[in-house]
Amino acid sequence: MFVSLRRTANENKETTVRLLIMGPPGAGKGTQAARIASRLGIPTISTGEIFRSNITRGTALGREVKRIIDAGDYVPDAITEAIVAERLAEPDCAHGFLLDGFPRTLHQADALDRMLGVTGLDAVLSLVIDLEPLVARMLLRAKIENRPDDNEATIRHRMDVYTQATEPLLSHYRDAGVLVEVDGNGSIDEVSERLLAALDTAKV
Repeated sequence: MFVSLRRTANENKETTVRLLIMGPPGAGKGTQAARIASRLGIPTISTGEIFRSNITRGTALGREVKRIIDAGDYVPDAITEAIVAERLAEPDCAHGFLLDGFPRTLHQADALDRMLGVTGLDAVLSLVIDLEPLVARMLLRAKIENRPDDNEATIRHRMDVYTQATEPLLSHYRDAGVLVEVDGNGSIDEVSERLLAALDTAKV
């Protein structure tokens, strides 16, 4: 069961910004999402952070999510969709939000469409990045952070899962007229400037 997040007839759309940022694992979505959300004064909704919090606290959800993530797979749609629906219904999302890590499948995208109703998303920012340097970056990070489970096979499996399950969303949002593709290569500041410029161009 999803909570309706439709705007009322007298709400001004210009004061409400609903965004999604997409990109392969390790593309820097979290960093960029935080910057954009801070600039726009809206909360970042990160399913990854919600899952990590549960893992750290050792909840039943956290233990199950850890098992799934360690295998390089996605958390089942039903779990993720329920968590997001609950989070988007909170008061701080009334004037907008930036989603990071959801949706990741067409099933989740359909669920989000039902949650938002006819208003939908204002823009979907897709980071386009070269995968080989990204794999190398993630391997280096795993070594620095002493994360032996993040080996090359697991990382490449995550990339394959992203390609198979998430890239079809690009067509979904392109058809909806809200997809904005941005070059995700380069420094954090360079990518941030491109994202903000893209939002200005899209009049978001």
